Amino acid sequence: QVQLVESGGGLVQAGGSLRLSCAASGLSFSTYVMGWFRQAPGKGREFVAAISWSSGSPYYADSVNGRFTISRDAAINTVHLQMNSLKPEDTAVYYCAADPRPAIVRSRWSRANNYDYWGQGTQVTVSS
Repeated sequence: QVQLVESGGGLVQAGGSLRLSCAASGLSFSTYVMGWFRQAPGKGREFVAAISWSSGSPYYADSVNGRFTISRDAAINTVHLQMNSLKPEDTAVYYCAADPRPAIVRSRWSRANNYDYWGQGTQVTVSS
């Protein structure tokens, strides 16, 4: 049984930083992609970043490219999202997700429907 548990959310001022973590368990498949999505009040779920667990290759949404960094720590089965230069528009609930059958084309990692497993989410609030 796959479990994804996010942590690290909180309240931060604009320009500040936060580091989110997603502890994964039960991932028994050999290749998968871990993704971060977010959902702001009244809006749909938005892709943020993803990483291939096997290669470490990342993929970012244009809105966060250059500010956010996704990484994985295989020793503790955890994916991190380092968020710098935060803006009020980054305010959202952030979700970790796992896709056990990732597409070869990285641009498809942004599709929420491809992910089978989701965490419960962690709130990030950026004040102006």
